Amino acid sequence: MGIDWGAWGGGVAVSLAALLVVFTGTWLVALRVGRHSVVDVVWGLGFAVVALVGLLTARAGGHGDLGRQLLVLGLTTAWGVRLAVHIGRRNGDREDPRYEQIAARATGSVAAHLYRRVYLPQTAVLFVVSLPLLVAAFQDGAATSGWPLVVALLGVVVWSVGFTFETVGDWQLERFRADPANRGQVNDRGLWRYTRHPNYFGDACVMWGLWLPTAAHWSGWVVVICPALMTLNLVKGSGAAMTEKRMTSTRRGFADYVERTSAFLPWPPTRP
Repeated sequence: MGIDWGAWGGGVAVSLAALLVVFTGTWLVALRVGRHSVVDVVWGLGFAVVALVGLLTARAGGHGDLGRQLLVLGLTTAWGVRLAVHIGRRNGDREDPRYEQIAARATGSVAAHLYRRVYLPQTAVLFVVSLPLLVAAFQDGAATSGWPLVVALLGVVVWSVGFTFETVGDWQLERFRADPANRGQVNDRGLWRYTRHPNYFGDACVMWGLWLPTAAHWSGWVVVICPALMTLNLVKGSGAAMTEKRMTSTRRGFADYVERTSAFLPWPPTRP
């Protein structure tokens, strides 16, 4: 088992170019429809693009294991499509207040400002976080026996836990918000009883599940920082921490919910 780093570098370059095309095209679409929240729909799909580009470029050069490539592509696509559909349904036709605030700070062209402050950073973050997908695509050696099979199956298990938490958590929150009687209340039902962020916890598990098929070879550990950074961002950056800052100031009863509910990892509440 091994990896041709020169060929991998070529796949990296092609993937970066593909992401720039995807996000630039999304920017042009957003300008046409007058709503930059469409970029959130593309986020998950961007990972599927990287996985597909990785598979195609690796196969073109005779690199990688088809079983591992198809596994990672399938898991990535399933997650990305579900996330895109969910965000698209959730956002509807409304603009995200975050992008309105960014646009309001523009000193010149609003369109160019948004491209620099929203689309290019998202391209860069997605590119870095998705590097394990390219390692998985270019790793030679079958993943059908021994340690490679074990870590691949473990990856499927971890991914499945994450996908379930994201899907069920989003569904439960959607149902809670749809009931007028819950307006202004904190959702502490279902998975939300055991973690304040089942969707972010699920997202982190998905990232680790996509990395694990690479862990049978040292080349996979070169990019272990990618899921680690994504998890850190989900916990301390633009994920849980930012959400809780907003909720603490706007939602009655949220402070009490914080006291009794695990911050990230699922755990029984400390009291009823």
